[in-house]
Amino acid sequence: MARLTTHILDTASGRPASGVIVELFAIGVDGEKAISEIVTNDDGRGDRPLDDGLADGVYELRFHVGDYFRAAGGGQADPLFLDVVPIRFGIRRAEDHYHVPLLISPFGYSTYRGS
Repeated sequence: MARLTTHILDTASGRPASGVIVELFAIGVDGEKAISEIVTNDDGRGDRPLDDGLADGVYELRFHVGDYFRAAGGGQADPLFLDVVPIRFGIRRAEDHYHVPLLISPFGYSTYRGS
C-alpha cells in the first residue's frame, strides 16, 4: 500500500510553512471520504505520513494556507486570494511512496511528485 507525505515551502518568505492544516480525502464515484489530517511542523512537514496504506485510486489534499498567511501578516485583506489549495492526484502503483509538496506564496502555488 502507498505511503503519502507532503511538505510546504513558502516561496515568498523562503521558509517552510508551519502550522498549516493538510487534509486527505479519497475521491470515488460516491463522493469523497475524509481519510486523515496533519498540521505541518517547523520544517513544513507532517510529523507522520498522511497515510501508510493507500490503494490505487484518486485522492485530494487540501492545504489550508489562508490561516498561515493571515498569521504571517503582509497586509492582505480578506478575502485572501488563496485560502484552501486543493490538489487532486492519482495513485496507480500502491507499492510506491508518493510525496506531494506544495510551493506556496500569497498569489500562486505549484506542486510536483517528489520522492
